[in-house]
Amino acid sequence: MEIRKLFALVLRNMKCYFKDKFLFFVSLMTPMILLVLFVTFLRGVYISSFEQIFEAAQFTASDDIINGLAGSWLLSSIISVSAVTVAICSNAVMIQDKIEGPICDLAVSPVKGTTVSISYFIANFIVTLLVMLCVLAVGSIYLAIVGWYIPFLDFLMILVDMICAVLFGTLLSGVIESFISTQGGLSALSTLVSSMYGFICGAYMPLSQFAEGMRNMICVLPGTYSVGMLRKHFMSGYVEKLAEMGLPDEGQKALLDGFDGHIYVGSTQMPLWSMYVILLSTCALLFAAYVLIVIFKNKKISHNVVRMTGKASKSKK
Repeated sequence: MEIRKLFALVLRNMKCYFKDKFLFFVSLMTPMILLVLFVTFLRGVYISSFEQIFEAAQFTASDDIINGLAGSWLLSSIISVSAVTVAICSNAVMIQDKIEGPICDLAVSPVKGTTVSISYFIANFIVTLLVMLCVLAVGSIYLAIVGWYIPFLDFLMILVDMICAVLFGTLLSGVIESFISTQGGLSALSTLVSSMYGFICGAYMPLSQFAEGMRNMICVLPGTYSVGMLRKHFMSGYVEKLAEMGLPDEGQKALLDGFDGHIYVGSTQMPLWSMYVILLSTCALLFAAYVLIVIFKNKKISHNVVRMTGKASKSKK
């Protein structure tokens, strides 16, 4: 019976999100802004940087590989950043329920508070994943046009990486937004995350461009490793093709080191498995924190409902 209630609440939360056209538009702002920046400015910067690496290695790459490499690098940035920013915007349904009052109606309904909280989490995860799949589909079409060199297995791992990134973004938004109950607070959080998150996780600029101290500090943040995982699987097919065409090992290393195909903490290169461990361990910690917040808030709500019910019964007497 409780599963049916959970399913109904998840559908209700998803409908509330897609029904609000403004909220849906705000969620897509980060991917759209990054796409515009790429077309108008960043694409040329990336291509120039790749050509400099190839010139230093005395190697000439075809235009389709260079364009595809630049596009894949940016697409990994968009997915890793948007997995967090979209999750924060789509979870606004929970805050709107607090502002407009439906959360109070649910508190006195025959639905458990934990069921309501879980429904917000599941709906947020599904909505964010759907948006990210759309972004990946559009990006894949672009890469297919300019130059596609991503093996099928790497593409499957990109999907896995994206699910991990969405899980991280959903849990992070759930924990943070549990403490927000005003529209102003939501707007401030969305603006702050949209403007800063891409920089502090190394999505907008390669980590090699930062000073060593700043780079090591950025590598403390778990979101950096969702970027690194996506970079690895987006770029590996292009690097393998370049190797087949004769790019020396030094040129391959310079390309991967310069554009985050390799993530370093100090002088130590982080293996791919360690990135998964760090990101998923962080998700586990965030999940534990979310569970504790849900338990505490549900006890508080139940206490308030009992107190209000008692006052109402006394007033009738």
